[in-house]
Amino acid sequence: MHISDGVLPTSVVAAGWVITLILLAVTLGLSRKQGNISEQVPKLSVITGAFFVASLVHIPVPPTSVHLILNGLVGVVLGVLAFPSIFVGLTLQAILFQHGGITTIGINTVNMGVPALLAYAVFRTGVGKVKTNRGVSEGLFGALAGGLAVIINIVFLSITLLSSGEAFTEVAKFAALTHVPIIIIEAVITGAVVSYLSKVKPELLPLNTEV
Repeated sequence: MHISDGVLPTSVVAAGWVITLILLAVTLGLSRKQGNISEQVPKLSVITGAFFVASLVHIPVPPTSVHLILNGLVGVVLGVLAFPSIFVGLTLQAILFQHGGITTIGINTVNMGVPALLAYAVFRTGVGKVKTNRGVSEGLFGALAGGLAVIINIVFLSITLLSSGEAFTEVAKFAALTHVPIIIIEAVITGAVVSYLSKVKPELLPLNTEV
């Protein structure tokens, strides 16, 4: 899921940075309208840390391995702050572990951050329309959001790789196939975490904020 330096055309890399900077400004602006960002710092730090560490948890998928992403969980828990969170996490991963490239932080943030925002939209909309026992609808839509975020991530990654030429067609197909287990695993993890939070600490879920 992390694209390295030197793989993409300059135009794609530049477009990634432009979109990322715009979305950072928009999401931070929306977050300020919703309330005091400083109050969200503890939660933001914990979830960003979870996203950062997730890339170190590898799942063997012969003949290679893939790692957790958790962008769906980030979106569901942080709402619009998911995009800045993923930007920070990817920057630290690139600098500390050379996980992805420095120049491609922008496009990598788009590929993972936009699906996180869409996951939040799906979760918020679904829970708002379906009223069941506490934890049930949250868990179901959390699982849906978690799996959907990875699927959209794969689509974005494939489009990005294909923009570099037909030589990356097989790479895109391979990436999509190997992440099928991740879709299932992240759906389960996100659903379980969200269901738990909705029962013991519902205020941590951004369901009562205005977008």
